[in-house]
Order: sequence, then C-alpha cells, then structure tokens
Amino acid sequence: MERSVDLPIHKHPLYHSSRFINGRCRGCKQTSPIYSGYRCNDSDCNHVWYHKECGESLPEINHPSHLEHPLCLIDYRGSGTCAFCGAFLFGPTYHCWICAFNIDIACARKQLPPLAAIENPKCHNHSLVLLEKQVKKDHCGVCKKTVFGMYPYVCLECDVYFHVECINIPREVHHSSHTNHTLELFGSESLPDSAQKTCLLCDDVSDHLIYHCSVCNFSICVYCAINPPPLAIEHLKTHEHTLTLLPRQVKFICNACGMKGDGCPYFCLGCGYLIHRKCIDLPRVININRHDHRISLTHHLGLQYSECGVCRQSVNGYYGGYSCSLCPNYVVHPQCAMKDDVWDGIELEGTPEDSEQDTAPFEVVDDNTIKHFSHEKHNLMLNKNGIITQHDEITRCQACVLPLSSDPSYSCGQCDYVLHETCANLPRKKRHVFNNKPFTLHTGGKDSSRNWFECDACRTISNGFRYVSGDWILDVHCGSMSEPLLHDGHSHPLYYYRRQGKSCRSCHNKVVKPRVLCCDTCDFDLDFYCANLPKTVKHCYDEHPLSLCHGEDDVIKDNKYWCDICETETDPKKWFYTCYDCGVTLHVKCVLGDFSRLMPGRNINVDGREYEVVPNSKSSRPFCDQCHSRCKDRFILKAWNNCNVVNCNLCVDVYICSRKCRQPFHLRH
Repeated sequence: MERSVDLPIHKHPLYHSSRFINGRCRGCKQTSPIYSGYRCNDSDCNHVWYHKECGESLPEINHPSHLEHPLCLIDYRGSGTCAFCGAFLFGPTYHCWICAFNIDIACARKQLPPLAAIENPKCHNHSLVLLEKQVKKDHCGVCKKTVFGMYPYVCLECDVYFHVECINIPREVHHSSHTNHTLELFGSESLPDSAQKTCLLCDDVSDHLIYHCSVCNFSICVYCAINPPPLAIEHLKTHEHTLTLLPRQVKFICNACGMKGDGCPYFCLGCGYLIHRKCIDLPRVININRHDHRISLTHHLGLQYSECGVCRQSVNGYYGGYSCSLCPNYVVHPQCAMKDDVWDGIELEGTPEDSEQDTAPFEVVDDNTIKHFSHEKHNLMLNKNGIITQHDEITRCQACVLPLSSDPSYSCGQCDYVLHETCANLPRKKRHVFNNKPFTLHTGGKDSSRNWFECDACRTISNGFRYVSGDWILDVHCGSMSEPLLHDGHSHPLYYYRRQGKSCRSCHNKVVKPRVLCCDTCDFDLDFYCANLPKTVKHCYDEHPLSLCHGEDDVIKDNKYWCDICETETDPKKWFYTCYDCGVTLHVKCVLGDFSRLMPGRNINVDGREYEVVPNSKSSRPFCDQCHSRCKDRFILKAWNNCNVVNCNLCVDVYICSRKCRQPFHLRH
C-alpha cells in the first residue's frame, strides 16, 4: 500500500488515491466527483473522502471576510452555522478563537466578500447587487436550488436571487472532452426528452443545470465542465500502459469488471483495453459483508465462476473481478463489491489477516473441556448425551436463551452457566449483511439496567448474547444468518433485501422495517422473526413436542382450526405449531409469547421500572394488570413494587403478559 500523509483536516493518516468517486467530500460537504483526492483507511472511519484541495486545506488562513484575526482549521462539534451560507457546521471548519467566527471549508475557498455590484453578469441580463444579510429564497436564478445564507446577489429589477458561486458559471464552454463544438448551459428541464441528461464523464444525473451539445447530444455536468477529468492516466496497478479518455459516448464492456458501459471510457491505444473511470485504481484486497474471508482483485477470473456473490447475476470470466482464495467458487463483481453498504472502505493490501486466536471464542483445555471467553472464571465441560429433563423451561442457553433439550452442550460444574455446543462456537467477530463493518459478539451482563436489548432484525427482546456493530444490535439467531438462507419453509434459497411494503409469508404481516428475506425465483418473502421460529418447542399444553407447520394451502372449506391456548380460530394459511400425535393447532404467538428470549429468573429494567422474568407455570394463571385477562404466555413479567419492607403483606404481585400491555402499565405507574 502507498504511503500515508498526515494532514490537519483529518484525525487519521490519509492516502492519496487515483480513484474516481462520485461521493460526498468530508471537507466541503459537497456531493460531486472526486478524483486524485484523499481517503482515510482507518477502521474507525467509513468511506471518508476529500477533494485534493479540501484535503490540503491549510491549518491557518487569513481570510478577506475576517481580516481582524487569523482563522484556524478545527474539527467543529458545536451547533453553530457558517457565517456565509448559513449551513449547520460539523467537522472541518475555519474558526476564530477570539470572535467565535465560523466559516465552512467551501465558503473559505470563495474568497468572500465578493464585489458589491456586477454590471454585466454572465448569468443574467440585468446588473446584480450584493446583499450583506441573511436571506432564504426559493430558487437561484441559475441552478434553481434554494438560496440560503449571507451574500447572495439579487436583481432588483426582476427580484431574482443568485448564489455567489452561480453568477460566474459561463453560458458556454470549450471543453477538452468535446473539442468539436461549444457546450451550452441548459436547465435540464428545458431539454427535449431525447436529449442526453446524464453527464457522460461522471454519470451524474442532473436535475438542474447541464452543459449540452445539441449537435452531438453530448452532455456533461457543471462540476466536470469546471474540473475536467485528465485526458490521460498512468496507473500501473490498473493497466501497464497509459490510459486515454475516449471523449464520446460509446457502448463497451469494461475489462476490469466485465459490466457494460455507456459513456466515455478510458482506453489503451496499444491493446484495446477499455475501462470505466470508476474502475481505475480499484482496491486490491478487501472485506465485504457477504463473505467471511478476504477477497482479492483478479484481472482475469477464468471460466470456473458462474454468479456474483452479491447481486447473484452472471459473471463474465473473461474479465476482472474479486475472488476468494479459500472458496474456489466465490466471486463478486467489482461494482457490487464497491457499494457503500457492502464494503467498509478499508483497503487491506499489505495488512496481515487476524489470527484465529483473535476471533476464537474459547481455548481448548482438553477433549471435553474449554475455557470460554464469556465465562472465564470456570471451565466448561461438554455433555453430548443431553442433561436436561423432558420439560425443563428454566435451564436455558446463556447465548440464544433457548432450552437445551437434548442438544450437546457445555456446562459449568460450579454454577448454572450453560451453552449449547453450537452457541459456544459462535465467532467473536463476523460479517453480516446489516452493516458494512464487522459485528462483535457481546455477552451483556446481569446488571438489569443494561442486560436486555431489542434485536434490530426481528424486534425480539432478549438478554442473551448479541452481535454489535455501531448502532446495530442483533441477537445470535439473526446475527448467525448468512446468505443464502436455506429454510425448511421454502424450496428455494432466500436472500436479504431492503424492500418496502412486503408481507411475510408466515405471519402475513407487513414487514415493519424494510429488511426482508426474499426468494429470487418466486414471490416468497419472510421476515427475520418468522425465519428464526424454532422448528420444535415444548409447551405445558401438550406432553409431546410441538412442530412448526408452514401453513396449509389446501384447506377444506368450512374446516375450522382452533388454538387450544387462546381458544380462538387460527388461520391455517399462516404458520402455526401443531402436535402430530394429538392433532392440536396453536398460534405461534400463543406458544412463544413476547418474553421467551428473556432468561427466566433474571431482572430487567425498562424505562426505570424493574421487572422479573418468571415462568407462567402455576396451575392458576395470574391476571395481567393491564388487560385483566389471564396470562397465557409461557413467560411473563412480574413488576417489582417500590416497597422496601421484606414480605410486606400489603403488597400484591403485579404481572404483565405482553409487550403491548407493558407500555400502558409503565405510563400508569
């Protein structure tokens, strides 16, 4: 990897990059093409890029708008606004320590204040006057965007306002990428539907201004007109020869990624090599959230690959892509790997891989004994024969909070700590589709104020282990899922999508969060809660194990299905639990309840109120304090009273049967 440089604009070392990026500069906050800029490769940052001129911002400047004192470059974390544009400030800002004067990076480069008046502006037919006051007007006379902040220009005759940076935009340009004709400035809405409205250099789709050649139907955005891309590039990691810009719209297949292009590629005159400009200087080694291993850039994949591991579309083996050295059939399109929600932005060339000891959840003591990171004070012993009686709801795995049943498990001989063998092997770090950064396994704690959480995928509340990445929290059920998901409830593999308005095939509910598991072959969608329903469960209503039934499409008319727990009708087209010995049918909600992923006997604190998780196993079920019905779920919450008297005869146990009932109870108490 190239050498890093320390620049005052950023807290981490920055690397110079020859890559073309259509993104947001962390310096000027402008979303525009970035070429030959700077990037941060630190794991604490996520796709941080700077324009070259923004990255090289001086630590101190003397600005004509504030000649009294120098302005220092700081990492601003206040609540102020820029003295000129009125935008809220965050991050790199020029600041006066004496006057508390602040100006953002973009405005600092404008050399304000500008001329008091312009007699013959390029952008308007009348003279313009500078206003030295804050304004907010609907539309700039040039770019049509909102005029907000100080120092706008106004035409007093027409009552039209202009951004300072817009008044100097020329009506016509002679551009190096299109030397045959002059490019004229148009509002994109004024061009005919057949006109090219996408910038052929950076692929930006302009909704305001665009430079256009009406003879050739050639268009470029304002940014590329002012900051033209280089006509030739030498980048040996991409190609061994000089790459030259082909300044015309052509259809081609990019040699770097194998995908079709429809714009102005760079090409090699000697060997006919064609490449998207965004494929120049692709990172060599990266991690993505769809795969557990590193993947490396390969210039020629070969014909053994079939489909991309991200989009699942076909891969052309005659061209380049990313492949895994450990998984011989895994490959990803470069454009799929570069997506912000797939790649974490960290280039790994020259960086050693994490050793297995860094991610292993336990140390092996002997064949049947381990020291697990979650329980380091005692060793855990393996039991492969099952140690739990037929119906023990209390003894549960500390990680997944499910009963042990007869599954192999590790247990502590000195305390009640138990883990399924599969849960003991959960990796301490893993990749997941919910975030481009890795997830870390956390155990929580017994402190009731912070030992429970709501899974961001299935919305189940739990106090078991959880995978955490930034603001994301997943229980180990959702955190362990990977693509493709092979589910007993469907014949085809399922994949993760972010889609609105989908209905779950299991419960028929609309998916609340736009994250769903979908089938690429047919119209089948499953939410994360239903995807993790246990295949078999034990319940006090039946002596036999209950099995998950994936609905019945061929239902005989007038046949009624009844839930033996709530004694109401069930919809046989929805998934339900059944006993194949007794023929009973039970709602999923009635069997599992809202609190089945909370460890029995533990206390949790919700909104300052203390609750104990208790099994609902008494012959006489208690009444819920909120809905006044008998509690039917397997586990319920017992609200702690505020009385400090031990065994107080005046205090009555208060029970909550569901999450729906807990909220009104909290408000009343």
